[in-house]
Amino acid sequence: MFESVNGLPLTLPSSTATRMLRFLNSAVRTPFFLLALMLLAGTARAQRQPIVAAGPRTLLTSDSVKLFVQVAGRGTPCLFVHGGPGAGSYSFEKLGGNRLEDKLQMVYLDQRGSGRSGSSRTKNYSMARMVQDLEEVRQQLGVQKWVVMAHSFGGTIATAYAQKYPQRVQALVLTNAVLNPVAGLDSMVAYGSRLLPAAARPAPGLPAMQRFGMVMGALQQQKLAGQLQFSHDSLAARAMRASRAVPANSDFAQQVFSGRLADYGQDYAPATAQLTMPALIILGKDDRTTGATAATFRFPHQQIVTLPGKHNSFQEQPDRFRQVVTDFVQKNR
Repeated sequence: MFESVNGLPLTLPSSTATRMLRFLNSAVRTPFFLLALMLLAGTARAQRQPIVAAGPRTLLTSDSVKLFVQVAGRGTPCLFVHGGPGAGSYSFEKLGGNRLEDKLQMVYLDQRGSGRSGSSRTKNYSMARMVQDLEEVRQQLGVQKWVVMAHSFGGTIATAYAQKYPQRVQALVLTNAVLNPVAGLDSMVAYGSRLLPAAARPAPGLPAMQRFGMVMGALQQQKLAGQLQFSHDSLAARAMRASRAVPANSDFAQQVFSGRLADYGQDYAPATAQLTMPALIILGKDDRTTGATAATFRFPHQQIVTLPGKHNSFQEQPDRFRQVVTDFVQKNR
């Protein structure tokens, strides 16, 4: 049957070879043996993910919103849920995600009302609708399970998705993630105020959204905006160039900052205690804009990694970020 094993000649006595052939011929005819083969084949099919064609596409949601999706790379499917709100996925794709594409098949989605995607005619940007968009993208791509990776404000949407569709989430990767948008806003305003000269700081008694707007405006005027989320101005400039390279849709962001979407005032941190999929949490050592610390995250099976830098670990520590993410996914395939 075999001519050699590990390069060494193998010769079976003719009687032994004959008995083996008779056994195999009879075994494949038995119902038990056939059933075992069928089960093994079925298991292999169930574990094998379909191949998703690379490239950009527009997917239509069940309520007729056009979503921009870019698929790139090979390996375990990984959905990227961008922050902002409304930032779009392009900057992460070009400044961090592209370094993962030799190990992961990245699915870059621009959320409705964001980036290159269309807006909702009915202004439906509820958390439930955003979560449903992610699930409809999964269904239309034909992916059975995927890693869900989120940055910043995207942490809320990714966590809500994992709550509703845990069976579809192979693992979670939350990098510089916000789980409580109100706490994140307060933290950002407080840190931004400290960066400003005392005379430029807004009065503490003003409403939160008003203080936020004043702080952001003052940071821009003082040319300090980059220091809010980046350790070096050069990194901030590079991120700005990337974000301006593609069209921007600000509809989702406007709806969130208008205060009309109560879903985004919710704290999603308590929900993490009930989510049993593996979770990788990447924190920036000097990130003061998320309102989160290591203690915020309560996943039963979590790994927490703190990297030097501020709010964009994938850009500030690209090599370490890639290593941590790919090792985690490999371990939890």
